[in-house]
Amino acid sequence: MASAVLDACPEEQKNQGNFLDAPRLEKGVTRFWLIRHALVEQNARAMMYGTMDVPLCPESLVAQQPMYEALARRLPSDALWFVTPLSRTQRTAQAIQNAGYGERPLTVEPGFLEQELGEWQGLPHAEFPKKLEHEPHYFWPLSGEERPPGGENMVDVCQRVGHTLSTLAAHHAKRDMVVVSHGGAIRAALAHALKIDADTALHFSIQNLSLTILECHDGVWRVVTANELPGI
Repeated sequence: MASAVLDACPEEQKNQGNFLDAPRLEKGVTRFWLIRHALVEQNARAMMYGTMDVPLCPESLVAQQPMYEALARRLPSDALWFVTPLSRTQRTAQAIQNAGYGERPLTVEPGFLEQELGEWQGLPHAEFPKKLEHEPHYFWPLSGEERPPGGENMVDVCQRVGHTLSTLAAHHAKRDMVVVSHGGAIRAALAHALKIDADTALHFSIQNLSLTILECHDGVWRVVTANELPGI
């Protein structure tokens, strides 16, 4: 019945003024579909791997096939696709395309990389507390201000990701863009959209294969969804 009402009243689906919460996403909007890469293999999960190029978990690739299929159905068919230089994002993008979306070119964009942990990359989680200069975040081993030697803090990541989003929004206005990225970078994207600080952004849960949708309207950002789990 609801579908029949929508079909009978197409004008009601159009945005009125600045009201954007229509039943369907409006076409011709600069929109980013941000997906966190799939689960990495077990040994990598025991450490802080940051920008290390660790492989995906092969068992999860099989077990989570329904999630790839749900993402393939959910994503816009005419989107531009971006990945990071790390194989886990590229492999995830390929798995989504192979699950029914169809093959599309993948553009490598380093601006969406995970937080660079410098000398601390590869350390077991238990070794972090004794190295910190600041209190750890409640939901992350590092605070937003903590910068590992030779690495980035989350403030740096927010600035990098924000610049990348603004640049792509200007270059590909009114296009849909699928970005397969990392948990830290997607939190940074939310920080940019909402104009919140790095520590506040770390309160977001961004799970593997989750979808976060951001829109840019004349330089003003809007969050459509965050940490949406496909097929659940």
